[in-house]
Amino acid sequence: MSNKLTYLLVLLALVLAACQPAAPAAETGSEAEAGGELSDRCGDGSEPLAEKIYFYNWVEYIDPAVKDMFQEECGVEVVETNFDSNETLLATLQAGGADYDVIVPSDYMVQLMIDEGMLMELDFNIISNISNMDDLNVNQYFDPEQKYTVPYFWGTSGFAVDTNVVTEYESSWSMMFDPNSPYCGQISMLDDQRETIGAALMYLGYSLNSTDAAELEEAKNLLIEQSKCVKAYDSQTNDDLIISGETVLGHIWTGDAILAGLPDYGGRDGIFYVIPEEGCVIWQDNLAIPVNAPNAYTASVFINYLNYPEIAAQNVELVGYGTPNEAAKEFIDPEMLADEGIYPPPEVEARLQWLEDVGDALQLYDRIWTEFKASTGS
Repeated sequence: MSNKLTYLLVLLALVLAACQPAAPAAETGSEAEAGGELSDRCGDGSEPLAEKIYFYNWVEYIDPAVKDMFQEECGVEVVETNFDSNETLLATLQAGGADYDVIVPSDYMVQLMIDEGMLMELDFNIISNISNMDDLNVNQYFDPEQKYTVPYFWGTSGFAVDTNVVTEYESSWSMMFDPNSPYCGQISMLDDQRETIGAALMYLGYSLNSTDAAELEEAKNLLIEQSKCVKAYDSQTNDDLIISGETVLGHIWTGDAILAGLPDYGGRDGIFYVIPEEGCVIWQDNLAIPVNAPNAYTASVFINYLNYPEIAAQNVELVGYGTPNEAAKEFIDPEMLADEGIYPPPEVEARLQWLEDVGDALQLYDRIWTEFKASTGS
């Protein structure tokens, strides 16, 4: 056959193919995508798995290798997008901006989302690894019947200190709020409404969940005064700021602080985490499925996958927070389990407070936060 005839036949075939209706996109992950036969950690087979699920998560809050493993074993790509606060998460879902399959709200936000009818009741026949959870982390105030969430990580919100520079420090919020601090300009605070107002409230001796207008006004004024010494309000890269030496004191979540002090994980020697004597936030982040999630079954399989003990332990080792998965502790470095910054002893736990839904007073918090931000130009 001549090259010219061959070319004409190939061209005709391409034209005919282009005129055919497009084949429907595959709705399930194939065995080839999963590297062959699906593993026994990929659900009960009662429904096909989606090719992709969409995961709305905090920054650096899952080991990327775990997502790759899920795709290799189950043929499902986990497409991750990040948010920087619970309020951003809520606003995104309220705006209907995306159809997420799995989200990671914190305790008080779970309570609010349940009240608003935004979360799906979970199927624990699929998410059977709920049985691995420590009793302390289930049936909490925000999901008392444990219908809507699976615990993911928990921790506290104290501050990190760079002891290479701050050679003497107190375990007190005064380190962060002293208007005459010698470290003025080298301090960071979380860019988080409830956390940052909460830190000010606790320093002043008030409840973390105060709904008293006068107390909240006092907290606002304290934050405005403190802002003169604050280099950044940052919930995403505040660990990088203290690692680089741009800050020496940082309001921070447990895991970020712990990893900031570990050179093997990109941190630096001499950075320590402090739980203030006045107390601080104790929080728990949770895996949940929005009520309108397009791939609820696959989302449930993914949540269950994250809670196999070995996988949960692998995730913990990289992320650095406390795990609610009691069965995973067998596979976690004993040194990490002994770290009181991650797993505080009972006498420290007694000083911790949960952030709770403040009801109608949320509007008051919104106003206080807006006025504070406007006054500082941040």
